[in-house]
Parts: sequence; structure tokens; C-alpha cells
Amino acid sequence: MPRHYPVQTELDMNCISGTGIRSLLLAILVLLTAFSTVMAQSSSSQASNERVYGADYRITPDVSREGAQVELRITQSRGLLRELSMPYDASTISDVNGDGQLSVDDERIRWRPAADGGRLSWFARISHLRNKESYDAFIGEDWALFRAEDVIPATATRTLRRSVSKTRLMFDLPNGWTAVSEYFQRSGVHGVSNPDRRFDKPTGWLVLGDLGVRNETIAGVRVVVAAPVGHAVRRMDILAMLNWTLPDLLRLLPDFPRRLTVVSAGEPMWRGALSAPGSFYVHADRPLISENGTSTIMHETIHIGLGAGAVKGADWISEGLAEYYGLEILRRSGTITEKRYRSAISGLASWGKSARSLCPDPSTGAVTARAVGLLVRLNDEISRNSDRKYNLDDVLRSVASSGENISLQKLRSISSDLAGSDSEVLSDKSLNNCEN
Repeated sequence: MPRHYPVQTELDMNCISGTGIRSLLLAILVLLTAFSTVMAQSSSSQASNERVYGADYRITPDVSREGAQVELRITQSRGLLRELSMPYDASTISDVNGDGQLSVDDERIRWRPAADGGRLSWFARISHLRNKESYDAFIGEDWALFRAEDVIPATATRTLRRSVSKTRLMFDLPNGWTAVSEYFQRSGVHGVSNPDRRFDKPTGWLVLGDLGVRNETIAGVRVVVAAPVGHAVRRMDILAMLNWTLPDLLRLLPDFPRRLTVVSAGEPMWRGALSAPGSFYVHADRPLISENGTSTIMHETIHIGLGAGAVKGADWISEGLAEYYGLEILRRSGTITEKRYRSAISGLASWGKSARSLCPDPSTGAVTARAVGLLVRLNDEISRNSDRKYNLDDVLRSVASSGENISLQKLRSISSDLAGSDSEVLSDKSLNNCEN
């Protein structure tokens, strides 16, 4: 018997050709690999689901106090969220309350919820004067317009490893009021999602009140324009302009957000425009295209596509790119003629001469105009030195894809990589040593 099994096995294997053995082994290997992959995916999915906790924000405007009550409720198991902290500014945040372990000092709010979750609340002042006469955040009897960041401070968390939040934003509003944010919503629940962060904190512009809202899907982007009723906001004009221009912008920046929210209002809001993640504010009186050929709407839309801001001292770069490509997209889409485009570039060059340098931070109108002139020269330099293989479009795409705030050093690095040599346009002499 001890000799029988080896002999029989040898005879059986001899009955199978070498090709058959290889085919059989390959089939077994494929099955084992597929099984392992399925099991790994199943295990990963289960682990992921086990490490998701709920974070529900609820904002209740309080007109009498010119602010809003904010409540954060955490639902979890296994104590996934160990600690949450926020900066504390007594001039804007008050009435901080919560269960679990809560401490508030002169600088930060620190909260440790129970293992199964808990509740943290505070009052946030909204109305904020940008200058003596106008507001960049406002709440009144009929409407409110502000950024989520104005009432929900930057938040740091300490969690169980690989834990992520599933965040929702909701509102308790007076009768007749509705809310529009940068997020898609269903039945009054705004789904907050930021794949780059493990804790999804609401961001972007919010407008609340008796609203007029118009929306359209343009080149795959859901565009929403919202403003209080009676403020003479040209919602359809804004949609029309973006319908002409957004397809060309998406060809330039294909990773543009899938939703763009534009909020607007008249007095007493500041007569300008400001961008935030996925959204921007523009005053009702701002024209679609100014007399000098530039467009506030396009400028802020470019900022949304760029995503990144600028490090201190480099605001001229992000503002210059937004202004330059605002004009470029108007030209490429046929919204303005080539002649008008060149006239606008020439006008900005003349205006930019009044700026002594590019150093002021934040960038002024004249500094931004001067930056546009520099970017025109940088585009020509990159195109010439790369035998027309690359140009400023490639710089813009690189900045947008990096997800990092732009700096002069980064701009020089990107430009030299594309051109194959250091940029003379970006030399220290040309910039009056702004980086120092």
C-alpha cells in the first residue's frame, strides 16, 4: 500500500499532456485570484461601512440677533469620532453647549462626544460689514446671504483610523423661506461631500429666504442661480452667458465641479463678487460684461475651476489667471470678438502700469491688470521655447490638478518644465522681488 499511491499518481499524470496540465493550473490560478479579489473587496466594503459615522448640521436663522443657531449631531458606534475642535472667536461665536466632554478657552472649542454620538450647538453672528456701507454677509427680515464658513468654523477631528463622516446639512426656516447651497439636495436635505477630506464640513455660499431660483444643466454641470425675490437679479442672463461659455471652459478644465451655484442680491450687499468652493456671490448690479470687456461672472467661474487659492504674496497669480482666462473663454466661445479681446488685453496692460509691483496682497485691480500682461508674455514664452507644444493652458491645468495653493516658486517650476528652460518673464527683476 505505501507504494501504491505514488505509482497510481504518476500513471494518472502521464495520461495528461503538458499543455493540459498548464491549462488546468492556469484555470485554478484564475479562480483563486478572482475569489481572493471578491473576498478582499467584500472585507474592504464591510470595514468601510463599519467606519462611517453620521454628522448632521442644522442651521436655524435668528433675524432678531442677526445670526443663526447651529446644531451638530453625531450618530456613531464604537466611538469612531473621538474629538472635534474648532477655533473660538467670542465676537462671532457664543452660547456653546454640548453633551459629552466640552471645553472652551480663549482660542478653541474642544468636544469629545460619547461613544454612541452626541450633540454640540452654538450661536453664530452672520451680518458683517465689508466697508462702512455694505455687507459681505447679511441676514434681514426676508432673506440671508452668507458663507457656510461664516457660521461653521474650520473643524479638526480625531477619529478611529480610516473613519469618515457622512455629512448632511439641513435648515429650520421661517414660513416661505427656502435654502440654496453649493450641494445637491433632496427634500430639504443637502448632501455634503468632499472626497479629499475624511470629515465633510459644509462650505460655500448659502442664500436663504423668499428666493427666485433658475437652473440648467450645461455641458454636464448643474448650474443654479438663486437670489431673493425683488432684487432685479438677471438670473436667465447669467444662465445664458454660462451656456455660451461653460462648454469651452470644460474643454480647458475637464475636472470642473459637477455643480455650480451662483448667489446674488442687491442692497445692502457689497458691490463686488466673491468665490467659495463650488459657488460664488455676485452683486445684482454687476454687468455680465464690463465696458472694458472683462466679465465678473467669468472671472469667478474660473476661480471655481481652479479650486486652489494662493499662498501669501502670490494672490496676483490666482487673480491674474482668473482675469486672463475670463477673457480667453469669452474669446474662444465667440462671446466677444478677437478685436474686442485684444482691446481688452491692451486696456489691462495700460491700467497695470499704475501698479508699482505685483507684491500687494490681496491683489488690487491694477495689480491684477499688470498680472494679466505678465501672463500674456509668459504664454508667448512657453509656446516659443517648447516649439508650440505647450502654452499657458497647460500651466492652468497643472495648477488646477495639483489641489495646492499656487506660489511663485510653483509657477516657475511648472513653466520651466513645460518650456524646457527657466522663465525670463518670471525672473526676480521682472517681479521686483515680490517673493521676498
